[in-house]
Amino acid sequence: MHQSPFRVAIILIVALLGIVFAAPNFLPQQVRDSLPGWLPKPGLVLGLDLQGGSHLLLEVDRAGIVTQRLSDVRRDARNVLANQNGIGNIITTDEAKNAIYIELTDPSQKEQALTALQSIQNTVNNSLFSTGTGVNELAFGELPDGRLSVTLTPEGITQRMSSLVAQSIEVIRSRIDELGTTEPTIQRQGDTRVLVQVPGFGDSTRLKNIVSQTARLTFHMVYPGLTADQAEAQGLPAGTMIVPSQDGGRELLYEDVALGGESLVDAQPSYDPQRGIPVVSFKFDTRGAVTFSEITSANVGQRFAIVLDNTVITAPVIQQPITGGSGQISGNFTTASANDLAVLLRAGALPASLNVIEERTVDASLGADSIRAGLTAGVVASVLVVSFMVIAYGLWGVFANVSLVLNVILIFAALSVLGSTLTLPGIAGIVLTIGMAVDANVLIYERMREEQRAGRTPLQAINAGFERAWGTIVDSHLTQLVAAVVLYFMGSGPVQGFAVTLGLGILTSLFTSYTVTSYQVNLWYKRVRPKELKIQHFRFIPDGTKIPFMKISRYVIALSIIMSVVSIGAAYFKGFNLGIDFVGGTAIEVQHVGGPADVGRVRELLDGLELGEVQVQGFGTPEDVLVRVQAQEGGQSADQVAVQKVQQALAGDNYEVRRTEAVSGTVSGELAWTGTIAVIIALACILIYIWFRFEWQFALAAVTTTSHDIIMTIGLFSITGLEFNLSSIAAVLTLVGLSLNETVVVSDRIRENLLKYRKMPLPELIDLSINQTIVRTSLTQFTVLLALVPLVLFGGEVLRSFTIAMTFGSLVGMYSSVIVNGPILINFGLKQKTDEELVAKKEKPADGASV
Repeated sequence: MHQSPFRVAIILIVALLGIVFAAPNFLPQQVRDSLPGWLPKPGLVLGLDLQGGSHLLLEVDRAGIVTQRLSDVRRDARNVLANQNGIGNIITTDEAKNAIYIELTDPSQKEQALTALQSIQNTVNNSLFSTGTGVNELAFGELPDGRLSVTLTPEGITQRMSSLVAQSIEVIRSRIDELGTTEPTIQRQGDTRVLVQVPGFGDSTRLKNIVSQTARLTFHMVYPGLTADQAEAQGLPAGTMIVPSQDGGRELLYEDVALGGESLVDAQPSYDPQRGIPVVSFKFDTRGAVTFSEITSANVGQRFAIVLDNTVITAPVIQQPITGGSGQISGNFTTASANDLAVLLRAGALPASLNVIEERTVDASLGADSIRAGLTAGVVASVLVVSFMVIAYGLWGVFANVSLVLNVILIFAALSVLGSTLTLPGIAGIVLTIGMAVDANVLIYERMREEQRAGRTPLQAINAGFERAWGTIVDSHLTQLVAAVVLYFMGSGPVQGFAVTLGLGILTSLFTSYTVTSYQVNLWYKRVRPKELKIQHFRFIPDGTKIPFMKISRYVIALSIIMSVVSIGAAYFKGFNLGIDFVGGTAIEVQHVGGPADVGRVRELLDGLELGEVQVQGFGTPEDVLVRVQAQEGGQSADQVAVQKVQQALAGDNYEVRRTEAVSGTVSGELAWTGTIAVIIALACILIYIWFRFEWQFALAAVTTTSHDIIMTIGLFSITGLEFNLSSIAAVLTLVGLSLNETVVVSDRIRENLLKYRKMPLPELIDLSINQTIVRTSLTQFTVLLALVPLVLFGGEVLRSFTIAMTFGSLVGMYSSVIVNGPILINFGLKQKTDEELVAKKEKPADGASV
């Protein structure tokens, strides 16, 4: 109970900093703007699900890059061999092996050809992490039949992809900055992907077009005197190509780029008063202006094509030389599309094609509803937990509640300092932390009561309560932290937000539940000096219970086996109601304006759209409907068209789109695999930790018990038809930590009693240990349920399957930790220590207090 001044100073400083960093996030914007400059600005950002906006995950088209590079290498090889060295050759391309093969017309020139080909070698640097050396992009060789080979190296392809992603990020950032949006998130994900999140920008279709369009602008002369159809029938003239035009026709153009878009220095939307149409005015740099003047001067009366991403936008006749270095692009533009094209041209072309593999859009009104739902759930859970702690522990409950309040403040402060994004699952993580945070205080208080019943003085009981509970608190919190860490690194998006808040809550509760509570108890004890500690006022299970858990364990194990078999059977034969995360496709949440939605009418409206499998179901309130459309065969563009068809079909019946979510098959397969790996990694990490802290029997029993809980929870998804999505994986991993929390406490008491009661039969000892800890287990489990139930009732439909699974899993976790874990320990061969082993144990330093 000694409190050093340094320790007190740390508590006060941490509490003060927590309030200073957290408070601005809850102040009105005008108040925040008036704060002194030296105060920290709010760094907490609301996620798209809370404020609305668009989310895109883009991937560089690897196949397209490889095809383009093979084409470039083929052209360079032909140029260096035939044009520069006069070596005759025939070149073929093998895209399956990323190679070109060169057959020489004169085999005696092989050495000369190999030497010449070395000149096209290229070294690729990652522009972000360039070391100056680079990676060779090409490998040269010779086939058994005498042909020469030039192959793109895997390292070169990977490095080029990485470099292209870095360049693409800068172009995307320039484009989005041109739109004037605030606080966009543009992040690299791996070597081939870019994450784009734009809060407050609800038009995902427009954002997708602006972000993912390559916008490569080139100028070509039109081949005179011959149409595209005529050229195709007679054979293309050398050096020409046929390019589709925006109006649905085709043009015959010279392949050579007369002028490139890289020479542009400005592009602005404007209006042609003579024709009365929107156009895009552009201006070249000095070099481009000179080239443009030369081209137009030499080709008066000829047609000049402006090509954007391999489509002819316009091909006007050059009426006179254009010497000012400026011009205009006309086409089938609206005011908005002319503005968007100007944005693309000003920002520059993307260095590679980007495919949209994941798309999510949330309407601002739905975000506001999510905030209300999260706050309602949080307030109700807080009131219930705080009230229960006061009812159960009186003044000691007040001490725990003060620590709990500071705990929540520190979570928000940490999120603000880190600049983290708060999502709806993140709010769920905070609410869940509220339920779990009092666990450590209950452990301490129950230990104090036990020590006092054993004859200790109040001061001795208080000291023993804090000291002997600390080891178990650390063990139980670290097992939960393992699950949170795995969630963060293996999850994505909102799941990571949940993992961050859960992980921070675990760390801050370690500080507040022990240090802050002990400080309050110390102040109270010095002031009151009680002769007896009156800690608990209410309990579910009386002290001194002697429930024979081991005698009924065979029936319980049999029941668990039956339920596990049923769960596995349901998963195998019935399967799951897989969400968009795992099967791909598009989910569209719509809301009927003016009354309850008619699900049957919605089905009727969508039946004739020929979109494949379309599922329509009620969602949340009577006004809301969820439409799920299978992934379309045409890829992202076809998915986008499908969404537009659904919107148009429902618009006439007063349905408004509130949220869209599109996931490609590539991402859905990755998420399913990553989720499975995450659960396995979490179990393996926990097995190692518990093996290190306890003995191997405890570790294997804990993992077996937790696996039982996972199977039961997954069975719930299959049997009830709850949607199984990425949040479900988060629920399963969180249950791993919660279940082990209970298991660790019981195991820790069994380990302690093994040293204390050496001659007691093991089944009786396990019964004793469970009965000694069941008061604490029932109380902490009840506080967790007090936090989870409001999430189920008020957290909103998006979190429904997640919170139901958490509630069910927490009950199953308590049941398995109390009843199933003990028999498994016996079956794994746990035995009493011999006298020699006990002597050896006492000679070693203590490895931590236990409860």
